[in-house]
Amino acid sequence: MIIAVDGPAASGKGTIAKALGRHYGLPVLDTGLLYRAVGLSVLKQGGDPDLEADALAACDFGDDILTDPALRSEAVGSLASRVSVHQSVRQALVQRQRDFATQPGGAILDGRDIATVIAPDADAKIFVTASVHVRAERRYRDGLAQGGHPDMDSLIADIQARDIRDMSRDHAPLKMAEGADLLDTSDLTIERAIQQAIALVDAQLEGRRQG
Repeated sequence: MIIAVDGPAASGKGTIAKALGRHYGLPVLDTGLLYRAVGLSVLKQGGDPDLEADALAACDFGDDILTDPALRSEAVGSLASRVSVHQSVRQALVQRQRDFATQPGGAILDGRDIATVIAPDADAKIFVTASVHVRAERRYRDGLAQGGHPDMDSLIADIQARDIRDMSRDHAPLKMAEGADLLDTSDLTIERAIQQAIALVDAQLEGRRQG
């Protein structure tokens, strides 16, 4: 069983994917970490994330970088959005994601193009979203919790810029896949969002069984 969870930054898709993994007993891959790893690698190599050659060269990273705390920073998140516009980078990471998705027993993947590119035949598809302001508030609280001094206006601007890059890129743009269910978490608690996600997945799985 493959469950695809797509959506923009700070929509709650990562939290929901992890909860679905616990509920269904499936491994979970945050595919955004792969792009963050590329972005961080570019930074460490002194390259330019907007240059395709530099970004592609940074795709040859080891799994150890996936545990680097720096991957979770806002700065690396922005780098990930910038390197992900390059087609060669996306192609370099596609097989890695598909191998995870097709492992025995199934898996859950969250990202931007799971249901549209990586696993279009997923058994269940959810597109998680939230308003820009709500997403910025979440990033703001995360920043404070980590001891930082985030600026709300900067966070809003960054999220809007990332949305534009993700939705307007030529290759694998962020969009809701055919057959996916929309889950807007703007006014939902974490617990309620997870409950609704499970209900949506259960309904899709039941529909497949009956179909």
